[in-house]
Amino acid sequence: MRIAMIGTGYVGLVSGACFADFGHQVTCVDKDAGKIEALRRGEIPIFEPGLDALVASNVKAKRLDFTTDLTAPVAEADAVFIAVGTPSRRGDGHADLTYVYSAAREIAAVLSGFTVVVTKSTVPVGTGDEVERLIREANPTADVVVASNPEFLREGAAIRDFKFPDRIVVGTDDERGRKVLGDVYRPLSLNQAPLMFTARRTAELIKYAANAFLATKITFINEIADLSEKVGADVQQVARGIGLDNRIGSKFLHAGPGFGGSCFPKDTRALVKIAQDHDVQLRIVEAVLGVNDIRKRAMARKVSSAAGNLRGKTVAVLGLTFKPDTDDMREAPSIPLVTGLLDMGAKVRAHDPVGMEQAKKELPEIEYCSDPYECARGADALVIVTEWVQFRALDLERLKNEMAQPVVVDLRNIYRPEDMAAQGFTYESVGRAPEPKV
Repeated sequence: MRIAMIGTGYVGLVSGACFADFGHQVTCVDKDAGKIEALRRGEIPIFEPGLDALVASNVKAKRLDFTTDLTAPVAEADAVFIAVGTPSRRGDGHADLTYVYSAAREIAAVLSGFTVVVTKSTVPVGTGDEVERLIREANPTADVVVASNPEFLREGAAIRDFKFPDRIVVGTDDERGRKVLGDVYRPLSLNQAPLMFTARRTAELIKYAANAFLATKITFINEIADLSEKVGADVQQVARGIGLDNRIGSKFLHAGPGFGGSCFPKDTRALVKIAQDHDVQLRIVEAVLGVNDIRKRAMARKVSSAAGNLRGKTVAVLGLTFKPDTDDMREAPSIPLVTGLLDMGAKVRAHDPVGMEQAKKELPEIEYCSDPYECARGADALVIVTEWVQFRALDLERLKNEMAQPVVVDLRNIYRPEDMAAQGFTYESVGRAPEPKV
Protein backbone atom coordinates (compact mmCIF):
# COMPACT_ATOMS: atom_id res chain seq x y z
CA MET A 1 0.00 0.00 0.00
CA ARG A 2 1.03 3.61 -0.47
CA ILE A 3 1.33 5.68 2.70
CA ALA A 4 2.05 9.36 3.25
CA MET A 5 3.35 10.27 6.70
CA ILE A 6 2.97 13.96 7.50
CA GLY A 7 5.63 14.86 10.07
CA THR A 8 9.07 13.37 10.68
CA GLY A 9 9.25 13.78 14.43
CA TYR A 10 9.51 10.87 16.79
CA VAL A 11 6.14 9.29 15.95
CA GLY A 12 6.20 10.03 12.23
CA LEU A 13 9.73 8.82 11.59
CA VAL A 14 9.45 5.61 13.62
CA SER A 15 6.01 4.80 12.19
CA GLY A 16 7.06 5.59 8.63
CA ALA A 17 10.19 3.46 8.83
CA CYS A 18 8.29 0.53 10.37
CA PHE A 19 5.49 0.70 7.79
CA ALA A 20 8.14 0.66 5.06
CA ASP A 21 9.75 -2.34 6.72
CA PHE A 22 6.37 -4.10 6.45
CA GLY A 23 6.67 -3.71 2.66
CA HIS A 24 4.50 -0.63 2.17
CA GLN A 25 5.61 2.31 0.02
CA VAL A 26 6.07 5.22 2.44
CA THR A 27 6.85 8.88 1.88
CA CYS A 28 7.56 11.01 4.94
CA VAL A 29 6.79 14.70 4.55
CA ASP A 30 8.13 17.60 6.60
CA LYS A 31 8.30 21.36 6.03
CA ASP A 32 11.77 21.53 7.54
CA ALA A 33 13.96 21.33 4.43
CA GLY A 34 17.12 20.93 6.52
CA LYS A 35 15.67 17.92 8.31
CA ILE A 36 14.58 16.32 5.04
CA GLU A 37 18.01 16.80 3.48
CA ALA A 38 19.64 15.30 6.58
CA LEU A 39 17.30 12.28 6.46
CA ARG A 40 18.15 11.74 2.81
CA ARG A 41 21.82 11.67 3.84
CA GLY A 42 20.99 9.07 6.46
CA GLU A 43 21.27 11.45 9.42
CA ILE A 44 18.61 10.68 12.05
CA PRO A 45 17.47 13.73 14.09
CA ILE A 46 16.54 11.71 17.20
CA PHE A 47 18.23 8.97 19.17
CA GLU A 48 16.25 5.74 19.05
CA PRO A 49 18.05 2.37 19.15
CA GLY A 50 17.96 0.66 15.74
CA LEU A 51 16.19 3.49 13.92
CA ASP A 52 19.18 4.57 11.82
CA ALA A 53 19.65 1.05 10.44
CA LEU A 54 15.92 0.62 9.82
CA VAL A 55 15.70 3.89 7.89
CA ALA A 56 18.84 3.11 5.89
CA SER A 57 17.71 -0.36 4.85
CA ASN A 58 14.29 0.82 3.68
CA VAL A 59 15.67 3.84 1.83
CA LYS A 60 18.07 1.46 0.08
CA ALA A 61 15.15 -0.84 -0.81
CA LYS A 62 13.31 2.22 -2.22
CA ARG A 63 10.34 1.70 0.11
CA LEU A 64 11.02 4.87 2.13
CA ASP A 65 11.49 8.40 0.86
CA PHE A 66 11.51 11.94 2.26
CA THR A 67 10.19 15.18 0.80
CA THR A 68 9.00 18.67 1.70
CA ASP A 69 6.15 18.59 -0.84
CA LEU A 70 3.08 16.59 0.16
CA THR A 71 1.27 17.00 -3.20
CA ALA A 72 2.27 13.78 -4.94
CA PRO A 73 2.54 11.55 -1.84
CA VAL A 74 -0.95 12.50 -0.65
CA ALA A 75 -2.53 12.27 -4.10
CA GLU A 76 -1.14 8.76 -4.56
CA ALA A 77 -1.72 7.49 -1.02
CA ASP A 78 -4.19 4.91 0.22
CA ALA A 79 -3.68 6.26 3.74
CA VAL A 80 -2.34 9.61 4.94
CA PHE A 81 -1.15 9.74 8.55
CA ILE A 82 -0.98 13.05 10.40
CA ALA A 83 1.91 12.73 12.87
CA VAL A 84 2.74 16.33 13.71
CA GLY A 85 3.40 17.80 17.13
CA THR A 86 0.64 18.69 19.60
CA PRO A 87 2.58 20.52 22.33
CA SER A 88 0.94 21.96 25.41
CA ARG A 89 -0.41 25.42 24.71
CA ARG A 90 1.40 28.00 26.78
CA GLY A 91 -0.47 29.09 29.84
CA ASP A 92 -3.42 26.69 29.90
CA GLY A 93 -2.24 23.14 29.22
CA HIS A 94 -4.57 22.53 26.26
CA ALA A 95 -3.03 20.65 23.33
CA ASP A 96 -1.99 23.02 20.55
CA LEU A 97 -3.65 21.68 17.39
CA THR A 98 -2.29 24.33 15.01
CA TYR A 99 -0.07 21.85 13.14
CA VAL A 100 -2.79 19.19 12.94
CA TYR A 101 -5.35 21.58 11.43
CA SER A 102 -2.79 23.10 9.07
CA ALA A 103 -1.89 19.61 7.83
CA ALA A 104 -5.59 18.77 7.33
CA ARG A 105 -6.11 21.82 5.13
CA GLU A 106 -3.03 21.09 3.04
CA ILE A 107 -4.01 17.44 2.65
CA ALA A 108 -7.54 18.39 1.56
CA ALA A 109 -6.25 20.49 -1.31
CA VAL A 110 -4.47 17.58 -3.02
CA LEU A 111 -6.61 14.51 -2.25
CA SER A 112 -7.29 12.26 -5.22
CA GLY A 113 -9.52 9.19 -5.15
CA PHE A 114 -10.58 7.36 -2.00
CA THR A 115 -8.20 8.10 0.87
CA VAL A 116 -8.15 7.39 4.59
CA VAL A 117 -6.76 10.32 6.59
CA VAL A 118 -5.53 9.14 9.97
CA THR A 119 -4.68 11.22 13.04
CA LYS A 120 -1.72 9.51 14.70
CA SER A 121 -0.80 12.57 16.73
CA THR A 122 -2.12 12.59 20.28
CA VAL A 123 -5.20 14.80 20.04
CA PRO A 124 -8.13 15.74 22.28
CA VAL A 125 -11.48 14.03 21.90
CA GLY A 126 -13.36 15.50 18.95
CA THR A 127 -10.27 16.50 16.95
CA GLY A 128 -11.12 13.96 14.24
CA ASP A 129 -14.49 15.64 13.81
CA GLU A 130 -12.81 18.99 13.21
CA VAL A 131 -10.22 17.47 10.86
CA GLU A 132 -13.05 15.97 8.82
CA ARG A 133 -14.93 19.27 8.80
CA LEU A 134 -11.85 21.17 7.61
CA ILE A 135 -11.17 18.66 4.84
CA ARG A 136 -14.76 18.71 3.58
CA GLU A 137 -14.88 22.49 3.82
CA ALA A 138 -11.73 22.81 1.72
CA ASN A 139 -12.62 19.99 -0.69
CA PRO A 140 -16.39 19.20 -0.68
CA THR A 141 -16.03 16.43 -3.29
CA ALA A 142 -13.25 14.55 -1.50
CA ASP A 143 -13.84 10.81 -1.09
CA VAL A 144 -12.28 10.58 2.35
CA VAL A 145 -12.61 8.79 5.67
CA VAL A 146 -11.03 10.37 8.75
CA ALA A 147 -9.87 7.87 11.37
CA SER A 148 -7.93 7.89 14.63
CA ASN A 149 -4.97 5.59 15.21
CA PRO A 150 -3.13 6.63 18.40
CA GLU A 151 0.41 5.47 19.00
CA PHE A 152 1.65 3.72 22.14
CA LEU A 153 5.40 3.78 21.56
CA ARG A 154 7.93 3.88 24.38
CA GLU A 155 11.00 5.94 23.63
CA GLY A 156 13.99 3.62 23.65
CA ALA A 157 11.88 0.62 22.63
CA ALA A 158 9.76 2.15 19.88
CA ILE A 159 10.60 -0.22 17.02
CA ARG A 160 9.82 -3.31 19.07
CA ASP A 161 6.65 -1.67 20.36
CA PHE A 162 5.54 -0.92 16.82
CA LYS A 163 6.25 -4.43 15.54
CA PHE A 164 5.04 -6.30 18.63
CA PRO A 165 2.26 -4.07 19.99
CA ASP A 166 0.00 -4.83 22.93
CA ARG A 167 -2.86 -3.47 20.83
CA ILE A 168 -3.58 -1.45 17.72
CA VAL A 169 -6.46 0.97 18.20
CA VAL A 170 -8.31 2.16 15.11
CA GLY A 171 -11.13 4.64 15.52
CA THR A 172 -13.60 4.65 12.63
CA ASP A 173 -17.12 3.38 11.96
CA ASP A 174 -16.56 3.36 8.20
CA GLU A 175 -16.11 -0.13 6.72
CA ARG A 176 -13.88 1.11 3.89
CA GLY A 177 -11.65 2.84 6.42
CA ARG A 178 -11.49 -0.30 8.53
CA LYS A 179 -10.45 -2.35 5.51
CA VAL A 180 -7.67 0.04 4.48
CA LEU A 181 -6.20 0.23 7.98
CA GLY A 182 -6.65 -3.52 8.42
CA ASP A 183 -4.54 -3.96 5.27
CA VAL A 184 -1.96 -1.44 6.51
CA TYR A 185 -1.47 -3.47 9.70
CA ARG A 186 -1.95 -6.90 8.15
CA PRO A 187 1.79 -7.75 8.33
CA LEU A 188 1.42 -7.76 12.12
CA SER A 189 -1.19 -10.52 12.03
CA LEU A 190 1.57 -13.13 12.31
CA ASN A 191 2.43 -11.60 15.69
CA GLN A 192 -1.25 -11.93 16.67
CA ALA A 193 -1.41 -8.23 17.46
CA PRO A 194 -4.94 -7.37 18.63
CA LEU A 195 -6.52 -4.93 16.18
CA MET A 196 -9.18 -3.06 18.12
CA PHE A 197 -11.81 -1.10 16.18
CA THR A 198 -13.72 1.59 18.03
CA ALA A 199 -15.58 4.80 17.36
CA ARG A 200 -13.25 7.69 16.53
CA ARG A 201 -13.81 9.64 19.74
CA THR A 202 -13.26 6.50 21.82
CA ALA A 203 -9.89 5.93 20.17
CA GLU A 204 -8.87 9.51 20.88
CA LEU A 205 -9.73 9.11 24.57
CA ILE A 206 -7.99 5.72 24.91
CA LYS A 207 -4.60 7.34 24.32
CA TYR A 208 -5.04 9.97 27.02
CA ALA A 209 -6.58 7.52 29.48
CA ALA A 210 -3.69 5.06 29.02
CA ASN A 211 -1.01 7.66 29.66
CA ALA A 212 -2.86 9.14 32.63
CA PHE A 213 -3.21 5.70 34.21
CA LEU A 214 0.49 4.91 33.81
CA ALA A 215 1.40 8.32 35.21
CA THR A 216 -0.86 7.54 38.17
CA LYS A 217 0.99 4.26 38.86
CA ILE A 218 4.33 6.08 38.87
CA THR A 219 3.06 8.79 41.19
CA PHE A 220 1.42 6.25 43.49
CA ILE A 221 4.61 4.27 44.04
CA ASN A 222 6.59 7.50 44.54
CA GLU A 223 4.27 8.47 47.38
CA ILE A 224 4.60 4.96 48.83
CA ALA A 225 8.38 5.45 48.61
CA ASP A 226 8.11 8.55 50.79
CA LEU A 227 6.08 6.59 53.33
CA SER A 228 8.55 3.69 53.16
CA GLU A 229 11.41 6.00 54.15
CA LYS A 230 9.47 7.25 57.17
CA VAL A 231 8.37 3.85 58.48
CA GLY A 232 11.52 1.87 57.67
CA ALA A 233 10.15 -0.19 54.78
CA ASP A 234 11.72 -1.03 51.41
CA VAL A 235 9.71 0.37 48.50
CA GLN A 236 11.24 -2.09 46.04
CA GLN A 237 9.91 -5.03 48.04
CA VAL A 238 6.58 -3.25 48.46
CA ALA A 239 6.39 -2.77 44.70
CA ARG A 240 7.21 -6.42 44.08
CA GLY A 241 4.67 -7.52 46.65
CA ILE A 242 1.83 -5.59 45.03
CA GLY A 243 3.07 -6.07 41.48
CA LEU A 244 2.79 -9.86 41.75
CA ASP A 245 -0.96 -9.34 41.98
CA ASN A 246 -1.96 -9.69 38.32
CA ARG A 247 -4.74 -7.18 38.83
CA ILE A 248 -2.03 -4.58 39.48
CA GLY A 249 1.05 -5.73 37.55
CA SER A 250 4.67 -4.80 38.15
CA LYS A 251 5.23 -2.31 35.33
CA PHE A 252 5.58 1.38 36.20
CA LEU A 253 5.99 0.62 39.90
CA HIS A 254 9.56 1.89 40.10
CA ALA A 255 10.11 4.71 42.56
CA GLY A 256 12.18 7.63 41.35
CA PRO A 257 12.36 11.39 40.87
CA GLY A 258 9.03 11.70 39.04
CA PHE A 259 7.87 11.24 35.46
CA GLY A 260 8.83 13.42 32.51
CA GLY A 261 9.15 13.09 28.75
CA SER A 262 7.05 14.08 25.78
CA CYS A 263 3.84 12.24 26.70
CA PHE A 264 2.89 11.83 30.34
CA PRO A 265 3.14 15.49 31.51
CA LYS A 266 1.60 16.90 28.33
CA ASP A 267 -1.14 14.32 27.98
CA THR A 268 -2.23 14.33 31.62
CA ARG A 269 -2.50 18.12 31.54
CA ALA A 270 -4.46 17.97 28.30
CA LEU A 271 -6.82 15.32 29.72
CA VAL A 272 -7.58 17.57 32.70
CA LYS A 273 -8.35 20.45 30.33
CA ILE A 274 -10.58 18.25 28.15
CA ALA A 275 -12.51 17.23 31.25
CA GLN A 276 -12.84 20.82 32.46
CA ASP A 277 -14.16 21.86 29.04
CA HIS A 278 -16.94 19.30 29.57
CA ASP A 279 -17.63 20.26 33.21
CA VAL A 280 -15.96 17.13 34.60
CA GLN A 281 -13.33 17.24 37.33
CA LEU A 282 -10.64 14.54 37.19
CA ARG A 283 -9.46 14.82 40.79
CA ILE A 284 -7.12 11.82 40.64
CA VAL A 285 -5.35 13.05 37.50
CA GLU A 286 -5.11 16.57 38.89
CA ALA A 287 -3.51 15.16 42.04
CA VAL A 288 -1.05 13.11 39.96
CA LEU A 289 0.14 16.27 38.21
CA GLY A 290 0.49 18.20 41.45
CA VAL A 291 2.36 15.43 43.27
CA ASN A 292 4.71 14.88 40.34
CA ASP A 293 5.63 18.56 40.06
CA ILE A 294 6.30 18.80 43.80
CA ARG A 295 8.37 15.62 43.76
CA LYS A 296 10.69 16.77 40.97
CA ARG A 297 11.35 20.03 42.79
CA ALA A 298 12.01 18.16 46.05
CA MET A 299 14.89 16.09 44.67
CA ALA A 300 17.42 18.91 45.12
CA ARG A 301 16.49 19.05 48.80
CA LYS A 302 17.14 15.31 49.01
CA VAL A 303 20.69 15.93 47.77
CA SER A 304 21.15 18.74 50.26
CA SER A 305 19.93 16.50 53.08
CA ALA A 306 22.58 13.90 52.19
CA ALA A 307 25.49 16.25 51.50
CA GLY A 308 24.77 19.20 53.80
CA ASN A 309 24.82 22.87 52.79
CA LEU A 310 25.57 22.89 49.07
CA ARG A 311 26.79 26.46 48.75
CA GLY A 312 30.19 26.37 47.06
CA LYS A 313 30.14 22.58 46.70
CA THR A 314 30.35 20.56 43.47
CA VAL A 315 27.59 18.11 42.62
CA ALA A 316 28.03 15.50 39.86
CA VAL A 317 24.87 14.49 38.01
CA LEU A 318 24.76 11.22 36.07
CA GLY A 319 21.93 11.03 33.55
CA LEU A 320 20.00 13.98 32.14
CA THR A 321 17.39 12.56 29.76
CA PHE A 322 13.99 11.67 31.18
CA LYS A 323 14.67 7.95 30.65
CA PRO A 324 17.46 5.74 29.20
CA ASP A 325 17.92 5.00 25.49
CA THR A 326 16.71 8.40 24.31
CA ASP A 327 18.11 11.91 23.95
CA ASP A 328 14.76 13.43 24.90
CA MET A 329 15.00 16.18 27.52
CA ARG A 330 11.36 17.25 27.49
CA GLU A 331 10.25 17.80 31.10
CA ALA A 332 13.10 15.61 32.35
CA PRO A 333 13.38 15.41 36.17
CA SER A 334 17.02 16.49 35.80
CA ILE A 335 15.94 20.01 34.84
CA PRO A 336 14.24 21.02 38.12
CA LEU A 337 16.87 19.02 40.03
CA VAL A 338 19.80 20.89 38.47
CA THR A 339 17.97 24.21 38.72
CA GLY A 340 17.36 23.55 42.42
CA LEU A 341 21.01 22.65 43.02
CA LEU A 342 22.16 25.84 41.31
CA ASP A 343 19.70 27.86 43.39
CA MET A 344 21.29 26.34 46.50
CA GLY A 345 24.69 27.65 45.40
CA ALA A 346 26.16 24.39 44.08
CA LYS A 347 28.40 24.02 41.07
CA VAL A 348 26.95 21.29 38.83
CA ARG A 349 28.80 18.95 36.48
CA ALA A 350 26.91 16.39 34.41
CA HIS A 351 27.29 13.42 32.10
CA ASP A 352 24.76 11.63 29.91
CA PRO A 353 25.60 8.96 27.31
CA VAL A 354 23.61 10.57 24.46
CA GLY A 355 21.60 13.50 25.80
CA MET A 356 24.16 16.23 26.44
CA GLU A 357 23.63 18.18 23.22
CA GLN A 358 19.92 18.41 23.92
CA ALA A 359 20.59 19.13 27.59
CA LYS A 360 22.78 22.12 26.77
CA LYS A 361 19.69 23.84 25.35
CA GLU A 362 17.86 23.43 28.66
CA LEU A 363 20.79 23.72 31.08
CA PRO A 364 23.47 25.89 29.46
CA GLU A 365 25.02 27.05 32.73
CA ILE A 366 26.49 23.74 33.92
CA GLU A 367 29.68 21.86 33.01
CA TYR A 368 29.42 18.77 30.80
CA CYS A 369 31.81 15.83 31.13
CA SER A 370 32.81 13.02 28.79
CA ASP A 371 32.41 10.12 31.23
CA PRO A 372 31.13 9.37 34.75
CA TYR A 373 34.55 9.47 36.38
CA GLU A 374 35.48 12.86 34.94
CA CYS A 375 32.09 14.05 36.15
CA ALA A 376 32.74 12.74 39.66
CA ARG A 377 36.24 14.21 39.93
CA GLY A 378 36.39 16.51 42.95
CA ALA A 379 32.63 16.28 43.57
CA ASP A 380 31.17 16.60 47.05
CA ALA A 381 28.13 14.56 46.04
CA LEU A 382 27.06 12.45 43.07
CA VAL A 383 23.43 12.05 41.96
CA ILE A 384 22.18 9.26 39.68
CA VAL A 385 19.14 10.66 37.89
CA THR A 386 18.66 8.43 34.83
CA GLU A 387 19.12 4.66 35.02
CA TRP A 388 21.35 4.24 31.97
CA VAL A 389 22.88 0.78 31.78
CA GLN A 390 26.31 2.45 31.72
CA PHE A 391 25.76 3.56 35.32
CA ARG A 392 24.75 0.13 36.67
CA ALA A 393 28.26 -1.27 37.06
CA LEU A 394 30.47 1.67 37.91
CA ASP A 395 33.89 0.98 39.43
CA LEU A 396 32.94 2.06 42.94
CA GLU A 397 36.50 2.15 44.27
CA ARG A 398 37.58 4.41 41.42
CA LEU A 399 34.48 6.53 41.85
CA LYS A 400 35.20 7.04 45.54
CA ASN A 401 38.83 7.95 44.83
CA GLU A 402 37.73 10.58 42.30
CA MET A 403 35.28 12.28 44.65
CA ALA A 404 36.12 14.87 47.29
CA GLN A 405 33.39 13.43 49.54
CA PRO A 406 31.93 9.91 49.04
CA VAL A 407 28.25 10.92 48.98
CA VAL A 408 25.94 9.23 46.46
CA VAL A 409 22.25 10.01 46.03
CA ASP A 410 20.74 7.26 43.88
CA LEU A 411 17.34 8.43 42.64
CA ARG A 412 16.81 5.19 40.67
CA ASN A 413 17.80 2.62 43.33
CA ILE A 414 20.43 1.08 41.07
CA TYR A 415 22.76 0.01 43.88
CA ARG A 416 22.25 -1.94 47.11
CA PRO A 417 22.62 0.11 50.29
CA GLU A 418 24.72 -2.56 52.00
CA ASP A 419 27.18 -2.69 49.06
CA MET A 420 27.57 1.10 49.05
CA ALA A 421 28.08 1.17 52.81
CA ALA A 422 30.75 -1.54 52.52
CA GLN A 423 32.58 0.68 50.01
CA GLY A 424 32.52 3.57 52.48
CA PHE A 425 29.90 5.72 50.76
CA THR A 426 27.28 7.85 52.41
CA TYR A 427 24.41 6.53 50.34
CA GLU A 428 20.87 7.83 49.93
CA SER A 429 18.25 6.15 47.74
CA VAL A 430 14.49 6.37 47.23
CA GLY A 431 12.07 4.63 49.60
CA ARG A 432 14.67 2.37 51.21
CA ALA A 433 15.21 3.53 54.79
CA PRO A 434 17.23 1.26 57.09
CA GLU A 435 15.21 -1.26 59.04
CA PRO A 436 14.36 0.14 62.48
CA LYS A 437 16.22 -1.44 65.36
CA VAL A 438 14.06 -3.46 67.74
